[in-house]
Amino acid sequence: MSVEHKDMANAIRALSMDAVEQAKSGHVGLPLGMADVATILWTHYLKHDPADPHWADRDRFVLSAGHGSMLIYSLLHLCGYESVSREEIRNFRQNGSKTPGHPENFVTDGVETTTGPLGQGLATSVGMAIAERHLNARFGDELVDHRTWVIAGDGCLMEGISQEAITLAGHMNLSKLTVLFDDNAVTIDGSTELADSTDQCKRFEASGWATKRIDGHNTKEIYEALDWARKQDKPTMIACKTIIGYGAPNIAGTGKAHGGPYGEEEIAGIRKNIGWVHPPFEVPEDIEHAWAREGAHAAHLHAEWKQRLEGSSDRKAFEAAIAGELGDVEAVVRAHKKSVVEGGKDDATRKWSGAVLEKLTESIPEMIGGSADLSGSNNTKTSSTDPLTPSNWGGRYVHYGVREHGMAAAMNGMALHKGIIPYSGTFLVFSDYSRGAIRLGALMGANVVHVMTHDSIGLGEDGPTHQPVEHVASLRAMPNMMVFRPADGVETAECWELALKHKAGPSTIALTRQKVASVRTEHVEENLSARGGYVLSPAKAEEKIVLVATGSEVEIAVAAQAALEEKGIGARVVSMPCMELFEAQDAAYQSRTLGGDLPKIAVEAGVRFGWDRWIGAQGGFVGMDGFGASAPYQDLYKRFGITAEAVVEAAEAQTR
Repeated sequence: MSVEHKDMANAIRALSMDAVEQAKSGHVGLPLGMADVATILWTHYLKHDPADPHWADRDRFVLSAGHGSMLIYSLLHLCGYESVSREEIRNFRQNGSKTPGHPENFVTDGVETTTGPLGQGLATSVGMAIAERHLNARFGDELVDHRTWVIAGDGCLMEGISQEAITLAGHMNLSKLTVLFDDNAVTIDGSTELADSTDQCKRFEASGWATKRIDGHNTKEIYEALDWARKQDKPTMIACKTIIGYGAPNIAGTGKAHGGPYGEEEIAGIRKNIGWVHPPFEVPEDIEHAWAREGAHAAHLHAEWKQRLEGSSDRKAFEAAIAGELGDVEAVVRAHKKSVVEGGKDDATRKWSGAVLEKLTESIPEMIGGSADLSGSNNTKTSSTDPLTPSNWGGRYVHYGVREHGMAAAMNGMALHKGIIPYSGTFLVFSDYSRGAIRLGALMGANVVHVMTHDSIGLGEDGPTHQPVEHVASLRAMPNMMVFRPADGVETAECWELALKHKAGPSTIALTRQKVASVRTEHVEENLSARGGYVLSPAKAEEKIVLVATGSEVEIAVAAQAALEEKGIGARVVSMPCMELFEAQDAAYQSRTLGGDLPKIAVEAGVRFGWDRWIGAQGGFVGMDGFGASAPYQDLYKRFGITAEAVVEAAEAQTR
């Protein structure tokens, strides 16, 4: 007897409900409802090869509704991916398993992006689709020609980030992006009518998408819709009308079907209703074989692609791009540092960032820049980065518009796709808008550079709504995030080199609006910022105090040092452009740099949070303890007591 579609879809349903039931937690409603759509997608349309989850030209599949993770785990297992064995299915949500509660790309091969926070997957997929179009323009159809498929739920489309993602994708006409909307009209609280009355098809259409409504349990309609999607010249959304908790005798189609174990009685009812008579975690051999066969339906396309790659004149450049190679970035930065020192110019670090970006983007074609409508302020646009648009996919600069959250998520998608090193800018205070995506990027280890300018009260007249005071500290508190706050043009160049080399996670470069004095006035080949903190200026008189500063406040510390020396108080100035790198140094280096038991004062135009580790609870701090104000920045530094005179006063108090 031949295996029918319903048997293959029911294998997903059975494994999903058995895993959730055994774990006594999880969300089986979505896998039960979307099993029909997912089965057809993965066995007939998704270009993938279970033997190589990292095939560069595979289609990307994103489960934006990440709570339904047993859907993707079942698909990976049934298709034959080594990452998800039957035992891993049994160990769903257990310590150390490859089947965590929400899909995690760094845990499970075959998972393209970590999802769970609703809407993030959809927004990340936009970046993947942009990456595909750009790399296609660079390397051609022979090496890059694939689609991005997304399963998103009602919750994903309610989240604000979805609007940013949908409008950006529509504006950029990402025709190889398809969203499969799990249109079950149910959320945890109950019917979506409780909180939303949006016609999602009309919403997508208004943003430039083509849409189609289907019965998500009708195989003929599913095939026709997926065929239709591949023929459109704009991004597509298919609203798949499904029943959440499909087959559940008492709770199907209700909020109770969303998550949690259903219980023995309800599970038995599902088995009866879908005709699945097999014991928990068992899949009949004929169904397993059908899945293995159909799951490998695109393996021959992979083999053909490998032959094309081997014979391609672009092979070396393509493989270097996918590997994220940086060329001789050290030489580029060293030469730039030398020119900065020789120029003897003072400027804002945001402008110094733009200057080194000119050199870096010329040298590294994989760098794709952008800004959330602040290009001139962030200084992220260079002469090498023409706009990336539907008429110029080979461009290297994305005008994201005022979409900070969507921008950060799209950059995550570009980095995860590989072949692109994304960076883009906004004001540091607006990292609050994009924080959800920034955090997810840190969790996933996405090599993204967030250029955050206007980094303190130094931005001046725009006032406290735009003046970040807690933001640097909060980003430093994020695991796997490198936060750089350079003091001048030389440190800015060094920090860019370090950010690009930090392939294990994202970086934030916090930059000034206002002009700052150059503190590195002699050229050295070594990247002094690489250790996170270093002695910028040793004491001349007997050393009695250590001044530790970052960014625009380093020049204040240097001025205070001179004043203290005149009073007979020897002061050392330590510049600390990156706490995370300093933390990674051995204890001996840290102690040697910070002067051992000498009293310490930190100087930073932000809150004290995080500084006590380096200066001690009794150490002095010259910075902010509240919000800023609207005034010229020179007046604000005086008003809030972030001056050389204040540092001198604090030092005298520490050395009495």
